[in-house]
Amino acid sequence: MTLTSRERAELRAEAHRLSPLVHVGHQGLTDALLQTIDDALRTHELVKVALAKTTDAKPQDASHEMAEKLGADVVQTIGRTCTLYRENPDLPKKQGAAPPWR
Repeated sequence: MTLTSRERAELRAEAHRLSPLVHVGHQGLTDALLQTIDDALRTHELVKVALAKTTDAKPQDASHEMAEKLGADVVQTIGRTCTLYRENPDLPKKQGAAPPWR
C-alpha cells in the first residue's frame, strides 16, 4: 500500500508528538531488531525509530530497508529518526476512538 500525500501529511502531524519506540544500535538492522519493529507496527501502526550515531547505515537508506522488509510505508525521515506506518486491519477500531499510536 502506498500512502497518498494527504495521508502522509496527516501521519507526519500525528508522529510529531510521538517518542521513538525502537532504537537501532551499532549492530544495525538485525533480525531481532526487525522483529521488534514488526511487533511495534502490529500494535501501534505508527512507529518512530531512532538510529544511533554509531549505526553505519544512512538514515534514509535504513528507513527504506526497514519499510521494504516489514511491508510498511516510510512517513518521514528527519535527521536520524524515521517514522514508519503499517495499517493493521486486525486492530479493533471504534468510531471516534483515538488511533492506536496515542
